[in-house]
Order: sequence, then structure tokens, then C-alpha cells
Amino acid sequence: MSDLEDDDVPQLSSHALAALQEFYAEKKQCAYPGGDDKYNVGRIEENWQLSQFWYSQETALCLAKEVTTAAGEGGRVACVSTPSVYQKLRELHREDLAVYLFEYDRRFSIYGEEFIFYDYNNPLDFPVNIAHHSFDIVIADPPYLSEECLRKTSETIKYLTQGKILLCTVSSPKGTRSNLSKQVHFTFVPKRFMGVSGHSSGRGWRGN
Repeated sequence: MSDLEDDDVPQLSSHALAALQEFYAEKKQCAYPGGDDKYNVGRIEENWQLSQFWYSQETALCLAKEVTTAAGEGGRVACVSTPSVYQKLRELHREDLAVYLFEYDRRFSIYGEEFIFYDYNNPLDFPVNIAHHSFDIVIADPPYLSEECLRKTSETIKYLTQGKILLCTVSSPKGTRSNLSKQVHFTFVPKRFMGVSGHSSGRGWRGN
């Protein structure tokens, strides 16, 4: 190939090449997390068609610690569409906590009885062992940003929680806020597992 032909081949900048290499390295880690730890964040790959964007290890740990503090010793935690937080809680070996993952993706059924199939279109469709107001805290990250999804997810949250809520979402419709009473509004910016800023700005409301 001549020098002229070489000049016609598109070249990535060093910054873009480094970012691409980092992306593929993290994707490989996601597919092969190593070890036998089934709770490793990223063990199950994101499915973007299901609007799945896992939290980074740092973000998952931050939220898990917040949830642990709010739940208290021997508390019950509901992770609604937040598998990364569920995995981090279990990775921390907090056996004193009862933790359940409410999730649409049945790949997470590897977690046995702690996996509860959840479809926000049927916000109160739970097995008989999930009682009304039976969780000390609910952490939720609605999979979609539509008002309908937020409204139906809020129905789920109100049914499950005894009062404490940690809701991460980019949107904050007045109707959703009013449906979740006794809230403290704060801003938190999560990071995604694949090294990009989170799919939501992390605005949330935590009940007293």
C-alpha cells in the first residue's frame, strides 16, 4: 500500500483509542468477572434493549452503604430494578439483612428465593410471601423515564415500604413526588459500570 493510501485510512486519536481499549477491557471483565463470586457487579451483562445500565462498583457501594444504614440491623431491603445494589449488598456479606431483588430480567433468578420477578406494568403483582409494608427501606431506579413507569413504580414502592425510600431517577414529576410522602430531596450523580456517567442524574427522595 502506498503512503497516499495510508493517509486515506481513518485513524483514531490516542484519546479515542485509549477509551475504546478501556471499553473492551471492561466488557471482557463484565463477561468474565473472575472467581466464583456470583454477586460480582457486571457478572450478568447489561441488556440495553431492556434499558439496563448497571451502576459502577463505586456507585453501587455508596448506595449499598446508605441502604444498610437506613435498614438497620436485621432490616429488610427491597431492591426494585436495582440489581447492582442488590449484588453489592450481598457481596458485603451482610447476612443480618433480608434483601430481595425485584427485577424483570429472569437471568437474575440465579439468586434463588431472593429474586422476585417484577414487571412495573403490574406494580402490585407479588407472591404471597411479599407482605404489605414489609420492608424497612426500598431502593428503586425505574427502568424507563416515562411518567407512567414512575407512577407505577411509586405504587410498588408505597406497597412495599414501611416509610424509607431511596429513589434514583432523572425525572421528578410533581405527581410522583406527591405520591411519595415525607420526602427529602437530594441530588446524586451515579456512574455506570461501563465507565460512563449514569443514565439518570440520581435525583432521589428518601423518606424519614
